[in-house]
Amino acid sequence: MNLKIRNKIGREEFDYQALMSALSGYASPRDKVTALLRSGVVIRVKKGLYVFGKDYSRGPYSREVLANLVYGPSVISLEYALAFHGMIPERVEQITSVAHGRSRTFNTPVGIFSYKQTRNLSIGVELRGAEKNHFLIATPERAIADSLKADRISGLNTVGEMKGFLVENKRISVDVLAALNCEILDALASALGSRKVKVCAAFVRHLNRGQ
Repeated sequence: MNLKIRNKIGREEFDYQALMSALSGYASPRDKVTALLRSGVVIRVKKGLYVFGKDYSRGPYSREVLANLVYGPSVISLEYALAFHGMIPERVEQITSVAHGRSRTFNTPVGIFSYKQTRNLSIGVELRGAEKNHFLIATPERAIADSLKADRISGLNTVGEMKGFLVENKRISVDVLAALNCEILDALASALGSRKVKVCAAFVRHLNRGQ
């Protein structure tokens, strides 16, 4: 019976509606959901969001897809996006995102998902992932901008201070920074209301002038 349920749900990440649809032939589908959870056939990531347990999974679930679904609307950004794009040397396990709602952190059976509140989710966002596993993630420019906006460090008023922070503190290479799109950074500085992002754009232009 559990295999039949597995076959009816095509993906690894699914919601309550998909689960109830797969259980439509049961007299008491809610009781069956409870049994599936207790037996480990299904794992509840959060209320209304699930993945299959290891004995019934057909491949790894996407934590990036889950990050978009755990709390939304949201976009993966900040440290996780910096690492995803290969901009920082560290491996980042906790998936960090920005969201329209208030800042939240969710400790789930499949990992920790943290969200920082933002006022814009339209600029510097791209769709990544394989078919049926698409997720929204920040572009390199957006990841930098969100990180600067979220960081409480004072200063960063000059190009020199920005260089020290990004190159020495964040350990982002000069070549990576020089490749950033200044127009996108300018748009993000305005949309996020961030002076630090504006200084970052000036620093990138400084690099492109070869100074």
